[in-house]
Amino acid sequence: MNASTFTLSRNPFGKLVYVGADGVTHEGVTPVRAFALTAPEEGIALLSAEGKELVWIDRLSDLPAPQRGLIEEEFAQREFMPVIQRLVKVSSFATPSTWQVETDRGTTELILKSEDDIRRLRGSIHPNGLLIADSNGIHYLIPDRNRLDATSQKILKRFL
Repeated sequence: MNASTFTLSRNPFGKLVYVGADGVTHEGVTPVRAFALTAPEEGIALLSAEGKELVWIDRLSDLPAPQRGLIEEEFAQREFMPVIQRLVKVSSFATPSTWQVETDRGTTELILKSEDDIRRLRGSIHPNGLLIADSNGIHYLIPDRNRLDATSQKILKRFL
Protein backbone atom coordinates (compact mmCIF):
# COMPACT_ATOMS: atom_id res chain seq x y z
CA MET A 1 0.00 0.00 0.00
CA ASN A 2 1.17 3.43 -0.84
CA ALA A 3 -0.77 6.19 0.90
CA SER A 4 -0.42 8.41 -2.14
CA THR A 5 -2.36 5.91 -4.25
CA PHE A 6 -5.68 6.85 -2.69
CA THR A 7 -7.50 9.63 -0.90
CA LEU A 8 -9.99 9.27 1.87
CA SER A 9 -12.59 11.78 3.01
CA ARG A 10 -16.01 11.93 4.62
CA ASN A 11 -19.12 12.99 2.69
CA PRO A 12 -21.89 15.24 4.14
CA PHE A 13 -23.75 12.10 5.30
CA GLY A 14 -20.77 10.97 7.39
CA LYS A 15 -19.76 8.08 5.13
CA LEU A 16 -16.16 7.44 4.15
CA VAL A 17 -15.32 8.17 0.53
CA TYR A 18 -12.37 6.44 -1.13
CA VAL A 19 -10.84 7.61 -4.42
CA GLY A 20 -8.26 5.22 -5.84
CA ALA A 21 -5.35 5.87 -8.20
CA ASP A 22 -7.70 5.06 -11.09
CA GLY A 23 -9.94 7.98 -10.08
CA VAL A 24 -12.92 5.76 -9.26
CA THR A 25 -14.89 6.96 -6.24
CA HIS A 26 -16.39 4.54 -3.70
CA GLU A 27 -18.79 5.83 -1.04
CA GLY A 28 -19.59 3.97 2.14
CA VAL A 29 -16.12 2.48 2.56
CA THR A 30 -15.60 0.30 5.64
CA PRO A 31 -12.22 -0.27 7.33
CA VAL A 32 -11.75 -3.81 8.66
CA ARG A 33 -9.03 -5.07 10.98
CA ALA A 34 -7.51 -8.43 10.09
CA PHE A 35 -6.25 -9.04 13.64
CA ALA A 36 -8.51 -6.92 15.84
CA LEU A 37 -7.29 -8.30 19.17
CA THR A 38 -3.70 -9.34 18.57
CA ALA A 39 -2.49 -6.59 16.19
CA PRO A 40 -5.18 -3.91 15.93
CA GLU A 41 -2.91 -1.38 14.21
CA GLU A 42 -1.73 -3.78 11.49
CA GLY A 43 -3.39 -5.45 8.55
CA ILE A 44 -6.30 -3.15 7.74
CA ALA A 45 -8.42 -3.46 4.61
CA LEU A 46 -10.69 -0.80 3.19
CA LEU A 47 -13.77 -2.48 1.75
CA SER A 48 -16.26 -1.04 -0.71
CA ALA A 49 -19.97 -0.97 0.12
CA GLU A 50 -20.21 -4.24 -1.85
CA GLY A 51 -17.52 -5.86 0.32
CA LYS A 52 -14.73 -5.74 -2.26
CA GLU A 53 -11.25 -4.99 -0.93
CA LEU A 54 -10.07 -1.63 -2.28
CA VAL A 55 -6.71 -1.36 -0.54
CA TRP A 56 -4.65 -3.22 2.05
CA ILE A 57 -2.84 -1.15 4.68
CA ASP A 58 0.06 -2.93 6.40
CA ARG A 59 0.30 -0.51 9.33
CA LEU A 60 -2.09 2.27 10.26
CA SER A 61 0.91 4.39 11.28
CA ASP A 62 2.06 4.37 7.63
CA LEU A 63 -0.84 6.63 6.64
CA PRO A 64 -0.80 10.44 6.75
CA ALA A 65 -2.52 11.83 9.86
CA PRO A 66 -5.77 12.92 8.12
CA GLN A 67 -6.40 9.47 6.56
CA ARG A 68 -5.37 7.67 9.76
CA GLY A 69 -7.70 9.92 11.79
CA LEU A 70 -10.69 9.10 9.57
CA ILE A 71 -10.06 5.36 9.90
CA GLU A 72 -9.60 5.60 13.68
CA GLU A 73 -12.87 7.57 13.96
CA GLU A 74 -14.67 4.87 12.01
CA PHE A 75 -13.25 2.14 14.25
CA ALA A 76 -14.19 4.08 17.39
CA GLN A 77 -17.80 4.39 16.21
CA ARG A 78 -18.09 0.72 15.33
CA GLU A 79 -15.97 -1.00 17.97
CA PHE A 80 -17.69 0.02 21.18
CA MET A 81 -16.03 -2.19 23.79
CA PRO A 82 -16.17 -1.04 27.40
CA VAL A 83 -13.30 -2.14 29.62
CA ILE A 84 -14.41 -3.80 32.88
CA GLN A 85 -12.48 -2.38 35.81
CA ARG A 86 -14.35 -4.10 38.65
CA LEU A 87 -17.10 -6.65 39.17
CA VAL A 88 -19.40 -5.26 41.83
CA LYS A 89 -21.81 -8.20 42.20
CA VAL A 90 -23.62 -10.93 40.32
CA SER A 91 -27.22 -12.04 40.78
CA SER A 92 -26.33 -15.74 40.69
CA PHE A 93 -23.39 -18.05 40.06
CA ALA A 94 -25.59 -20.01 37.68
CA THR A 95 -26.35 -18.63 34.23
CA PRO A 96 -28.11 -16.63 33.10
CA SER A 97 -26.99 -14.09 35.64
CA THR A 98 -26.94 -10.33 35.89
CA TRP A 99 -23.59 -8.72 36.57
CA GLN A 100 -23.15 -5.24 37.95
CA VAL A 101 -19.81 -3.93 36.70
CA GLU A 102 -17.76 -0.77 36.71
CA THR A 103 -16.30 0.03 33.30
CA ASP A 104 -14.23 2.81 31.82
CA ARG A 105 -17.56 4.24 30.65
CA GLY A 106 -19.36 4.05 33.98
CA THR A 107 -21.35 1.54 36.01
CA THR A 108 -23.66 -0.80 34.14
CA GLU A 109 -25.37 -4.18 34.26
CA LEU A 110 -24.92 -6.98 31.80
CA ILE A 111 -26.63 -10.32 31.45
CA LEU A 112 -24.35 -13.31 30.98
CA LYS A 113 -26.36 -16.00 29.20
CA SER A 114 -23.77 -18.75 29.49
CA GLU A 115 -20.22 -19.39 30.71
CA ASP A 116 -19.41 -19.90 27.02
CA ASP A 117 -19.84 -16.14 26.56
CA ILE A 118 -16.57 -15.62 28.45
CA ARG A 119 -13.60 -16.10 26.14
CA ARG A 120 -9.97 -16.21 27.18
CA LEU A 121 -7.76 -14.01 25.02
CA ARG A 122 -4.48 -15.36 23.78
CA GLY A 123 -1.77 -13.23 22.25
CA SER A 124 0.78 -10.66 23.16
CA ILE A 125 -1.52 -7.72 23.84
CA HIS A 126 -3.84 -9.31 26.45
CA PRO A 127 -2.33 -12.68 27.47
CA ASN A 128 -4.49 -12.81 30.64
CA GLY A 129 -7.44 -11.02 29.11
CA LEU A 130 -11.07 -11.99 28.87
CA LEU A 131 -13.75 -11.00 26.40
CA ILE A 132 -17.29 -11.16 27.78
CA ALA A 133 -20.33 -11.02 25.50
CA ASP A 134 -23.59 -9.94 27.09
CA SER A 135 -27.11 -10.87 26.02
CA ASN A 136 -27.31 -7.76 23.81
CA GLY A 137 -24.16 -8.64 21.86
CA ILE A 138 -22.00 -5.99 23.52
CA HIS A 139 -18.48 -7.17 24.20
CA TYR A 140 -16.69 -6.18 27.39
CA LEU A 141 -12.92 -6.41 27.72
CA ILE A 142 -10.95 -7.37 30.81
CA PRO A 143 -7.37 -6.67 29.67
CA ASP A 144 -5.73 -8.59 32.54
CA ARG A 145 -7.89 -10.57 34.95
CA ASN A 146 -4.96 -10.84 37.40
CA ARG A 147 -5.03 -7.07 37.90
CA LEU A 148 -8.65 -6.97 39.07
CA ASP A 149 -9.34 -6.55 42.78
CA ALA A 150 -9.73 -9.64 44.99
CA THR A 151 -13.55 -9.54 44.98
CA SER A 152 -13.71 -9.33 41.19
CA GLN A 153 -11.25 -12.22 40.80
CA LYS A 154 -13.25 -14.35 43.25
CA ILE A 155 -16.45 -13.76 41.26
CA LEU A 156 -14.72 -14.49 37.96
CA LYS A 157 -13.27 -17.79 39.19
CA ARG A 158 -16.79 -19.10 39.72
CA PHE A 159 -17.50 -18.68 35.99
CA LEU A 160 -14.16 -19.80 34.51
